[in-house]
Amino acid sequence: MAYQQTVLQHPRISRRTAIQAGALGWLGLGMSQVSALRAASGAEESGHPGKSVIYIFLSGGLSQHDSFDMKPDAPDEVRGEFKPIATATPGLQICEHLPRLAQRSDRWSLCRSMTHHSNEHSQGHHIMLTGRTEMPRGFSPSRPQDSDWPSIAAIANATTRPRSDLPAAAVLPERLVHYSGRVIPGQFAGMMGENRNPWFIEAAPYHTTSYGAFPEFQFDHQERGNEDKRVFKAPNLELPHGLTNPRFQNRMALLHQLSTQRKSLERSAETQNFDRHRQGAISLLTDQRVHHALDVTNADEKTQERYGKNAFGWSLLMARRLVEAGVNMVQVNLGNDEAWDTHGNAFPHLKEKLFPPTDQAVSALVDDLDECGILADTLIVMAGEFGRTPKITLLPNHYKLPGRDHWGALQSVWLAGGGVEGGRVIGSSDKLGAYPEDSPQRPENLAATIYNALGIPATAAWYDQFDRPHHIYHAEPIRGLA
Repeated sequence: MAYQQTVLQHPRISRRTAIQAGALGWLGLGMSQVSALRAASGAEESGHPGKSVIYIFLSGGLSQHDSFDMKPDAPDEVRGEFKPIATATPGLQICEHLPRLAQRSDRWSLCRSMTHHSNEHSQGHHIMLTGRTEMPRGFSPSRPQDSDWPSIAAIANATTRPRSDLPAAAVLPERLVHYSGRVIPGQFAGMMGENRNPWFIEAAPYHTTSYGAFPEFQFDHQERGNEDKRVFKAPNLELPHGLTNPRFQNRMALLHQLSTQRKSLERSAETQNFDRHRQGAISLLTDQRVHHALDVTNADEKTQERYGKNAFGWSLLMARRLVEAGVNMVQVNLGNDEAWDTHGNAFPHLKEKLFPPTDQAVSALVDDLDECGILADTLIVMAGEFGRTPKITLLPNHYKLPGRDHWGALQSVWLAGGGVEGGRVIGSSDKLGAYPEDSPQRPENLAATIYNALGIPATAAWYDQFDRPHHIYHAEPIRGLA
């Protein structure tokens, strides 16, 4: 079946109600995203609600050699410093610094043969976030374009049936932005139109000139010693730009007012015959599930300790809560500023700063979803824009210790839940971990795996403003996972 964009018509509303609904800005929603709450025409027609998806994106590119596809018998310049350890699956080994995940291998699987052509960050992001290997016409590595392919999250937002009044797809804890200020392409709706953008939840707003991971696990690629001033918090409830009436200056008063006006807002939605988009917007203001899902830094101590009291742990806890609240797909950017771009100082950075919070938070997510009975209905995918070079290199002008460079030809993708059988390995790499040895998989296969888990039919298409159809699937899902 096909899904088609529609022109949204909104009835006239009073200035008072418009101001109240304008408070959506408190949750980080622009007006284009408000219209996207329910902009999936035909979504209700799908008879298959599908599963949920959490796409954990490791911006910068995870080294396959030092994580899930180790080569202990390779030469020193390939093998690296880490040792493999046994997992719960006989014959399957992974890095010694991922011990929690190793213990849970009966609930996850690997694809060791993901491949594409690009070694460049912007292209790699666009490829892996859109699931399209071919670059769109007019692609710019410097900024997103209206002609970019739509991201997987944007397609999920536009073509899946919302399970609540929340958006169908969300991205957290912030947009992917390079330390230079360059907004990375591939994470938006592109040629679908900005009204199909996923819901971007700014819980760790970018406001720094340093180049590294979240502050709890900061490292400076250029050894400049700059401090990262970011903090992780639930999105602030703050006024939209331009509202300066003194009545709105006190945030706590606003929260109190929001609580007391809930009934009048809902009544206004009925009496003024709002369309479903505005009703969904009001639900965002009044639904306590939204506040609960976003307010992860105030979760109970036991839960925070389980996930990790850091940006990685809070991000995955928020994703888990949003899925439970009805969001179909959540993309979690574990590390902004291409934090996994380990050209130098790779081994101490992975060992001390990146692997520990990832191992803890991802393991907690798997346990949590399993214990509450929804792991089978929630596909978790973890990947970056590419892998790393087989040969270890040293750039002495920039780093004290060696690392690995960009390598699009091979990466390992980690998958769990959503019907994925545990302990399986799809594909293999050659003896140096440079190229697929068998069963090569393309980003199109990974995207199809996500779409299939979401219940999007293989024949589905979306239509642009010129009524031209665009297929959603461009390959079959990865075989052998179920």
